[in-house]
Amino acid sequence: MFRAKRLYTFMLQTFLPLFAMTFGICLFIVLMQFLWRYIDDMVGKGLEIPVLAELFFYAALYMVPMALPLAILLASLMTFGNLGERLELLAMKAAGISLTHIMRPLIITLVIVSITAFVFQNNIMPVVQVKLFSLLYSMREKSPELDIPESTFYNGITGFNVYVKEKDNKTGLLKDMMIYDYSEGFNNARVIVADSGRLKTSADKLFLVLSLYNGESFENLKSQGSSDITTAVPYRRESFRYREVLIEFNANFTRTDESFLQNQYVGKNLKDLRTSIDSMTQRLDSVKLDNARSIYDFSYKKSFASFRNRAAIPEPGNEPVVEAVEKGAPVVLNFDSLYQANDPSGKASLLNRARSAIESIKSEYYFRASTLEDDDYKIRRHIIEWHKKFTLSFACMVFFFIGAPLGAIIRKGGLGMPVVISVFLFIIYYIIDNVGFKMARSGVWEEWEGMWLSSAVLAPLGIFLTYKAAKDSVILNADTYINWFKKVVGKGEGRKIERKEVIMTPPDYTKVTARIDELSALCSTFLESNKSRISYISFWKKGEKNKGAVQIATLLEEIVEELANSEHILLLNKLMDYPFLNGYSKRREAIPQGLNLVIALLLPVGITYYLFEMYNRKLLIHDIGVVQKVSNEVKQIIIENIQAK
Repeated sequence: MFRAKRLYTFMLQTFLPLFAMTFGICLFIVLMQFLWRYIDDMVGKGLEIPVLAELFFYAALYMVPMALPLAILLASLMTFGNLGERLELLAMKAAGISLTHIMRPLIITLVIVSITAFVFQNNIMPVVQVKLFSLLYSMREKSPELDIPESTFYNGITGFNVYVKEKDNKTGLLKDMMIYDYSEGFNNARVIVADSGRLKTSADKLFLVLSLYNGESFENLKSQGSSDITTAVPYRRESFRYREVLIEFNANFTRTDESFLQNQYVGKNLKDLRTSIDSMTQRLDSVKLDNARSIYDFSYKKSFASFRNRAAIPEPGNEPVVEAVEKGAPVVLNFDSLYQANDPSGKASLLNRARSAIESIKSEYYFRASTLEDDDYKIRRHIIEWHKKFTLSFACMVFFFIGAPLGAIIRKGGLGMPVVISVFLFIIYYIIDNVGFKMARSGVWEEWEGMWLSSAVLAPLGIFLTYKAAKDSVILNADTYINWFKKVVGKGEGRKIERKEVIMTPPDYTKVTARIDELSALCSTFLESNKSRISYISFWKKGEKNKGAVQIATLLEEIVEELANSEHILLLNKLMDYPFLNGYSKRREAIPQGLNLVIALLLPVGITYYLFEMYNRKLLIHDIGVVQKVSNEVKQIIIENIQAK
């Protein structure tokens, strides 16, 4: 019990500081991403420091769902990577402690973090989103600060275009000014030219006061004259020494009312979301039912349904039109007869009336469909937000079960390899999550399918890595894949034989020489019998058993095992020239005889497998030739250097 407590304390002391550090780093990175995204809405607005600090505070809370899974992945990867690199993880396993037992305190910690993340998403995130989005909207609506450039027309004031040739930064005097006032429309524009002027804001910051000196004003008076285009348009010219122009310009920072966003999906918790979804779904279903009834009422079937309960007696000459006259029977009308009974003008009139009716109904229901699409979109966004409350907590656990076993496998700590792997995995998660979100938002997929897509893709990866790490798998060992590739291309693994310090039973070279002769004879027989190429039909009919190759491989390993006890360095070095024959042409024996014909008839599969086996056969023939050559050299070494002594 004491050992377990010490282990749990050690794991928590190792993980928690790394988790706090990585969470701070990840939150800072995503916050910078937020800053660059909305920088245009903040620059040049004259916002005060408390407003910006409030914005960054809410933005940091808003970015927690993105930073938290990445921080858990990076921290768990670094924790177990450091333990593996310092051989501490190996020492724990050598003491009989399994990987799942080592991960137990961190699993409990991450369960607590996941529950906290759910509470945060349900209770705090709606408030944060309402305040953040309302603050961003208020910032976008705020007028920018006035900074009129020199020798350039400035249109930052609504309804005005101002030109200043030169500015005196010390006194604030604007020289050679030209002002175009089109606040009442372009047809009633006013032009003011002044030698100099000053611009300031009123005390309540609701107006701009423009003081002008020594200038002229030109005003179009078209609104007071005749509307006839042939009539001359009067205008007014006025000279002045000093004039003040009052311009409406709200420079205050006005906060948007938050009540509007509180009624949207971003401002609701699970309970409110479920209530809104139920009420909107019920309303949408009722509207769809009313539309369906309306379509049915406008159809010709509804119009003629009332005839079913009438006892109609056909008049002479109407037999082709009315075909059912019994009481209670449906009335079936022959529309072709009705149409053909009219003259050409009547036919054209009927067609025009039918087309007009169809176009009217079509346009009406297109409008209704667009209204229903908006309501359906709102319901989807509510359901997406409902699922989002849970996906963050599950993603935290998934990333832990990816990062911890991955760190135990790669055994690389620090900020190098873990950061690369974490960023790569998080990018994959982010792309999959965005694809699922957009598919769910557009209605292509069900909402739960889109929102749980990333978790469904990465959860099996976490289970697989945890299983492999618990079994001490070498799945991420590069040498494993290099050796496998060498076997595929025919470059098998080389033998490694070293001289033994203590030899209990030295080899009997006389008997070994006889067995080498037997091995050489088997190799000659095999090479002689495999000179010709096997056709595709013969391959699938007779098979490619290569029993001689299995016998050669068995005898070869026995000879090498016995001669490995020799003390002669030259002989031991020569033994390392023997190739490994195990693994060649054994896949063919694993195929049941009944499947031979089936695979052979599947030409793409059969031909591919046949070519692969022929390639293996070529490698086998080459290696057996090497075995025969090396066997003769080994025999010569034994005769000349060992038995001669």
